[in-house]
Amino acid sequence: MDGTEDNAGQPGPAERSHRSSVSSVGARAADVLVYLADDTVVPLAVENLPSLTAHELHRAVREVLQLPDIALEAFALWLVSPLLEVQLKPKHQPYKLGRQWPELLLRFTDAPDDDVVAGQCRRQLARLSRPPYHTGPQIHDEEVLRLLYEEAKGNVLAARYPCDLEDCEALGALVCRVQLGPYQPGQPTACAVREKLDSFLPAHLCKRSHGLFAALRGRGAKAGPGEQGLLNAYCQVKDAVGSEGEHEPSLGTHYRAYLLKSHELPFYGCAFFHGEVDKPAQGFLHRGGRKPVVVAISLEGVHVIDSREKHVLLGLRFQELSWDHTSPEEEESVLWLEFDGDSEGTPVNRLLKIYSKQAELMSGLIEYCIELNQASELAAPQETVSGPPSAAGPLAPPAQRPQLRRQDSVVCSRLQHLSTIDYVEEGQQIKRVKPKRTTSFFSRQLSMGQGSYTVVQPTDSLEQG
Repeated sequence: MDGTEDNAGQPGPAERSHRSSVSSVGARAADVLVYLADDTVVPLAVENLPSLTAHELHRAVREVLQLPDIALEAFALWLVSPLLEVQLKPKHQPYKLGRQWPELLLRFTDAPDDDVVAGQCRRQLARLSRPPYHTGPQIHDEEVLRLLYEEAKGNVLAARYPCDLEDCEALGALVCRVQLGPYQPGQPTACAVREKLDSFLPAHLCKRSHGLFAALRGRGAKAGPGEQGLLNAYCQVKDAVGSEGEHEPSLGTHYRAYLLKSHELPFYGCAFFHGEVDKPAQGFLHRGGRKPVVVAISLEGVHVIDSREKHVLLGLRFQELSWDHTSPEEEESVLWLEFDGDSEGTPVNRLLKIYSKQAELMSGLIEYCIELNQASELAAPQETVSGPPSAAGPLAPPAQRPQLRRQDSVVCSRLQHLSTIDYVEEGQQIKRVKPKRTTSFFSRQLSMGQGSYTVVQPTDSLEQG
């Protein structure tokens, strides 16, 4: 359901003259409510609501908020509910899609019938699921930075962006600076942080003791590890100093710092999908079952995140995988990811099954991201010949975004927690056999660039299992 913001689709002056007019609400009641990342609402009064396009509504919101043109590249309109999130294309009609929301829930979720009937969505202005590389470092408008900051903060606090404790503390310290002002040594600051701890750290890091120990802590006992680390990071946040030695009053510096830190996470800028994977067989009876996961897809690759444990199970760049999906007409909807691995020292090709009614959406977004990356690579040499981009233009995408690689980091893969099919027999149904094929099981893959996914070659020493 993801789409591009097509400049060719922008209506010209003549076309706009007879299109629906949109304005901020005055005396009349609001026809449309558009939510922002901080849960504030932009009410709009519109004409011809059923035929209003996402592009026109997007423009109306930008005009009301007085956002610069860069917001067109940074944000998109979404239909959002706890069960499903859909990024709208410019030509989509939000009102009609909203009326069709129960049908979308039936098609792309496993929600019970009661939830489908009662399901509602809200229109939200949020970051594009595939933002250009420069929609962070190159943005100078403070309101745009604030909206991006609010969304990134929400994803960190909800653990949609799994972070190590050190990074949660560093990000939380910037939130403290934004909400509480410069650090002031003393007990009042510590109390203010403790009272609003869940505003600065994800909920699973804010668990507090109960009973007598909690009562003692409330009377001045030492803060827990998360609180103390947050306070230590908070006191190290520095404000920009102007030419006259005065602190810069703008919060834009801290918004930018938060976004740059978030950008180090491998799944920043992802679109999120829900699914399940098989658990490894355990115990005498080899019982497995399934575990819920979130699949995060960005311009750089795919990450499978454990919904309960808040850590990454598998992270792959597009050069490291091939993929496909099965449709509901064939069997249960599944997104297949194939990648290199080893079994007891023997190189194998591994298959991961992700059960999800959103498999079709995930497959389409993977394909789109790969095409977009390839188009950017082809355009890069032309830009080099014509000269460097202007200061206001987009930066060239980095060769590889810096990622957090600590030992036991939550962003590192945990293949031991996944049940994969390690072998595939060519031309046959999927089953656990020794590798005998010379081509990938899937035709969909990115074969360009270094570190490309390679298919295991058959050897005489390997026998069918």
